[in-house]
Amino acid sequence: MEANTRDTGRLPAAFLTPGSSSFMDFLAGHQPQMLPGNRQLPPTQGVVEAPHGTTIVAVTFPGGVVLAGDRRATMGNVIAQRDIEKVFPADEYSAVGIAGTAGLAVEMVKLFQLELEHFEKVEGAQLSLEGKANRLSTMIRSNLGMAMQGLAVVPLFAGYDLDRRKGRIFSYDVTGGRSDEQQGFAATGSGSLFARGSMKKLYRDDLTEEQATTLVVQALYDAADDDSATGGPDMARRIFPIVTVITEDGFRRLTDEESSGIARSVLDRRLQEPDGPRAALL
Repeated sequence: MEANTRDTGRLPAAFLTPGSSSFMDFLAGHQPQMLPGNRQLPPTQGVVEAPHGTTIVAVTFPGGVVLAGDRRATMGNVIAQRDIEKVFPADEYSAVGIAGTAGLAVEMVKLFQLELEHFEKVEGAQLSLEGKANRLSTMIRSNLGMAMQGLAVVPLFAGYDLDRRKGRIFSYDVTGGRSDEQQGFAATGSGSLFARGSMKKLYRDDLTEEQATTLVVQALYDAADDDSATGGPDMARRIFPIVTVITEDGFRRLTDEESSGIARSVLDRRLQEPDGPRAALL
C-alpha cells in the first residue's frame, strides 16, 4: 500500500475495514498492480533469459515428509548461481520448493507465506494442509500470463497434515493444476525425470527419517549425474543440498553438517558400489 502522507501517521482506511481473510484478495482490491500476475511485461521477440531453479524432490515416511532441493540456478547454458536457496518454510507445518523462474518463484513464496500468516491472524486458526495447497494453486494460476512468455513457476508443496496425522506431497503444473501425490514421492524441475526414477527404485513405505533424508540426497545426486542444470553435492565449495523435514513437531531444516554428512555417505557408497545405490539405504 502507498504511504498516507496527508495525516499524522494513521493507517489508510483499507487497513481498518473488515474483509476477506485472504491477503491476495485484499491486495487485489486495493493495489492489484502489486500482484505478480498483474504486472505488464515489455514486448519481447523471444523468451526472456532469467535464472531458473531446477530439481526439487520430496518423500514421505511414517511420521512426516522430507522436502529437498539442489543449489544450482541456470540461465541458458550458463550456471547463474551455485548456492541458490530453493526450499522455504511456508509456515510451521509446511514447506515449498521452487522450480522455474527463480526471481518470480521467490516472490511467489514470500507472498504465499504472507497469505498463510494473514489468514491465521484474521481467523485465529491455521488453514488445513488441503487449504494451503489450494491457495498455492490459485497463485500459480494467476501467473499463467507470465508462464506463457517463458516465466513459469512450478513449485512442490509438502507438509504434515495435522488432521490425517501424516506427511503429504502436492505437485503442480504450470496452469495451477494440483495433484495429491499418493505414491509417497514426487519431483519437479529439469532433473525430475531422473530423480523420480531413482526414488521409484529406492522408496519403501517403512522408511525411517534418516533413510528418507538419504534417499532424497541420492535422488538429487542421480539427477545431477544426467541433468546439467541440476547441481550435485559440491565438496570443494562445501555446497550441499537443502534438506528439510516436517513432522508433528513442525518444520526443521538440516544443518550444513548434517547435509554434508549425508552427501558424503552417498558419495562414498557410490564410489564403493557404483551399481548398487540401494545399499545406501539399508
